[in-house]
Amino acid sequence: MTARTTPGERAPDERAPGEPPRTVLLRRGEVHSPADPFATAMAVTGDRVAWVGSESAADALAASADEVVDLEGALVTPAFTDAHVHITATGLALTGLDLAGARSAADALARVAAHTAPLPVGATVIGHGWDTTEWPGAHPPTRAGLDAAAGGRPVYLARVDAHSALATTALLDLVPGVADLPGFHPDGPLTGDAHHAVRHAADAALTPAQRAAAQRAALARAASLGIGSLHECAGPDISSEDDLTALLTLAADEPGPRVFGYWGELVTTAKEARRVRELGAVGAGGDLFVDGSLGSRTAHLHRPYLGGDDTGVAHLSADDVAAHVAACTEAGLQAGFHAIGDAALTAVTDGFAAAARRLGADRVRAQRHRVEHAELLAPNTIAAFAAFGLTASVQPMFDAAWGGPDGMYARRLGAERARALNPFAALLRAGVPLAFGSDAPVTPLGPWEALRAAAFHRTAEHRVSVRAAFTAHTRGGWRAVGRDDAGALVPGAPADYAVWRAGALVVQAPDDRVARWSTDPRSGTPGLPDLTPGAPLPTCLRTVVAGRTVYDRLNE
Repeated sequence: MTARTTPGERAPDERAPGEPPRTVLLRRGEVHSPADPFATAMAVTGDRVAWVGSESAADALAASADEVVDLEGALVTPAFTDAHVHITATGLALTGLDLAGARSAADALARVAAHTAPLPVGATVIGHGWDTTEWPGAHPPTRAGLDAAAGGRPVYLARVDAHSALATTALLDLVPGVADLPGFHPDGPLTGDAHHAVRHAADAALTPAQRAAAQRAALARAASLGIGSLHECAGPDISSEDDLTALLTLAADEPGPRVFGYWGELVTTAKEARRVRELGAVGAGGDLFVDGSLGSRTAHLHRPYLGGDDTGVAHLSADDVAAHVAACTEAGLQAGFHAIGDAALTAVTDGFAAAARRLGADRVRAQRHRVEHAELLAPNTIAAFAAFGLTASVQPMFDAAWGGPDGMYARRLGAERARALNPFAALLRAGVPLAFGSDAPVTPLGPWEALRAAAFHRTAEHRVSVRAAFTAHTRGGWRAVGRDDAGALVPGAPADYAVWRAGALVVQAPDDRVARWSTDPRSGTPGLPDLTPGAPLPTCLRTVVAGRTVYDRLNE
């Protein structure tokens, strides 16, 4: 691919004050646009899409463009939005101690020892990603073993779902009274309040330089994957105010993906709602926990987990949900909740019903409140989502990682019960808007992988078309922050786009009873890469945010 520029001219992001916006013309490619399913060219002026169309029209624009990019057949799509991510934690996993590949307790301890050995004795270490599901005996390391491997250092190791963690004695000693908190286990993973307190202590030990380095690493990885915006799900139980404000400042000051912040703290008054806005957050939600996770057996269920009598943990009641929704709605602030188990989702929808009775359903719907994860849904809860205009912020890679008759979900719930999880198709049929995300570092950043996981869900009746999945990972994320003008390459939209090296474009259907793909251009449906399992995924060549290039391999 080549770009024509005038020697000495400014790059698009280097325009001088008062200088008219530059026009960049991309041509001789495939442009994924609902404005023109046959478009091969696109013009961007400043930070907006100015035009999409054919090569014959591009000929007339080329002479006046400040830059012309020959795509040489590459695909141009709107940049992806990851609607649920933890950016600092993702960066720490990318640059630090990542236990996702550990295959046993002994393997995990060996990785801890290797990582901590070069560090100062008092250095706090944060790691992520261990999962005992496939380990021999399914047992995590003991605290004594972890203390020895860490050489007495404070160490915090989050389970893959981030809802339980292992901690060394040196870290526990930094949390007075931790042994008296709910969820404390003297020689096992911490959950509940004990986990939140220890996680807060570990987060507080990060220096500003460590935090910024992790955030830059995560944002750079996102940009390299064609992700143009991310929804940071922060909160007092999962990060800190300093982490959120520092991240939002960094993202605003440096080239990279956009970051929309959520603060997961209960709001009951107008003053508390103002405080959420003062933090720079767009909503009081994200990881406002109604329950925990299935992997840690803390998701709240109506019926017990398989092989036991426990039903998980309820952090918020329907009354709490109602108070939060009412206060946010009256303040004109988006509310949201983390809810995974069916009992937790019942509490959420019952709370919304109570708030709607108080304020009126139209006022509640107008704020586009959202629910994160929303995994174990029943038909009545799906209907309530539709009735109250809730966005389901969901993670298709959860099913890829833990679904199926032999996966972690089935081990927690039983295979038949687990089949109800992540019913994307039923949500779409009911008219519930979907926004796709990764929950990174719980599952890695990877939008094309997420689309594949949704289109080839392990439970066939929950599959959606690649087109619907693509919409959920582009326009869906923008809609989830109240923006209807973005996420598609149409004139006037923000110039957030990615350029891809991809194979033949097809139109894939989710139902095995009909042809799964088609290359017939007469359908008028813009094609997308073939995401059949085993097919190579597209490679990102350039990512542009608001007309500014934030990742570039186009001319390599």
